[in-house]
Amino acid sequence: GRCSSAKPSGCLLCFVSSLANVEVRATHPDCSVVLYFQEQEAECLEVIRSERQTPAPPGQQGCQTEWDGVSCWSAVPHGQSRALTCPDILHVFKRTKALIRRNCTESGWSLPSPPYYSACELEPIGSNTSTEAKRSYFVTMKVLYTCGYSTSLAALFLAIGIFSSFRKLHCTRNSIHIHFFTSFILRGAAVFIKDAVLFSDESVDHCTMSTVNCKAAIAFFQYSVLANFYWLLVEGMYLQTLLLLTFTSDKRYIWWYILIGWGVPMLTVCIWVVTRLQYDNHGCWDDYSNPYWWVIKAPILLAIFVNFLIFLNVTRMLAQKIRCPDISQNYKQQYMRLTKSTLLLIPLFGVHYVVFALFPEHIGVDARLYFELVLGSYQGFLVALLYCFLNGEVSPHMWPVVLVQVQAEIKRNWGKWQSSMESNVFNLVTQDFTA
Repeated sequence: GRCSSAKPSGCLLCFVSSLANVEVRATHPDCSVVLYFQEQEAECLEVIRSERQTPAPPGQQGCQTEWDGVSCWSAVPHGQSRALTCPDILHVFKRTKALIRRNCTESGWSLPSPPYYSACELEPIGSNTSTEAKRSYFVTMKVLYTCGYSTSLAALFLAIGIFSSFRKLHCTRNSIHIHFFTSFILRGAAVFIKDAVLFSDESVDHCTMSTVNCKAAIAFFQYSVLANFYWLLVEGMYLQTLLLLTFTSDKRYIWWYILIGWGVPMLTVCIWVVTRLQYDNHGCWDDYSNPYWWVIKAPILLAIFVNFLIFLNVTRMLAQKIRCPDISQNYKQQYMRLTKSTLLLIPLFGVHYVVFALFPEHIGVDARLYFELVLGSYQGFLVALLYCFLNGEVSPHMWPVVLVQVQAEIKRNWGKWQSSMESNVFNLVTQDFTA
């Protein structure tokens, strides 16, 4: 409606402006709309450069290839025409069989007929009210996961401090827990770094942003996510090893666990970075629709499914050992404690990610965001609570220290209060005396 009375060239600008509005109001990876036109333009300009290097022979002059901002019009002789369909972009244009034609005249290409704005109808993108509601929704999401990651980071640092401070807590199991905590710390820090680098400046066009800083932030984020999943896998492997070795730990395995937890993610991210630099060095590397995303996604899916199989196997082994009449009551209680821990480890093993892994990235976006960002942000706190604060081994060491600190704080505050009361009484008596 806005373009109906404008010049045809102005209508083209209005059309491109409409696409920009779609990009701004959409959620990434809808930036693929902008990237689609950038790729189409690059291919068209390459054809134009090739044509200029090899001019047409005399007598065969016509209209050269032209990029009009939306479509690439291939060269045709004078007197002929070219017909193109609307750009085929899902969720942007309604599917239509309408053709847009341009004639090659002596004065050059004619204007598109019918104009883009009438031939290519945009999909409805919602009213301003729905746009504001979405903006408010994402702001709320960010507040929730910021609180979640902040809480988790504080709890994880405290848990690492507790495990590191008491010599009696130094063992293979707690060493694995510390590495596990560290992976959650890296993941939380990576989320904050990514937000600061990519979204701190609203004036920057995120779709066309392609800097070393943003690529490094995304690479670090992918590494932290991979490390988190693989230390989840290590926890599952260690639990299974404990059952197989009848509750005897072997320190020889710790280096293999470290290699799996930190080494595999590092190797994967290095391969992914080299692949992106070599074949698709565009944007900030956060386009999940890109086929090279499978370099990251496949190892994550592998870790998730292996962890799920370990969970089933551990549950089966625990059930067998608990029912075995030859096992003493003391060991059965240990098995029961492990059973409870295993059931609590279901969210930690990333089982809920299996559901989302079976669907494309654009399916169930709201539910995916809620589980991965909001609930995922509190996973670190749950891990610290489960492995440290509620740990029967930790409590005898931790709570006496906490009680001593609380008692010291109460005594200090009580002393300050007494001094303050004595000072107030002295001032009151002095005032009465002088009066």
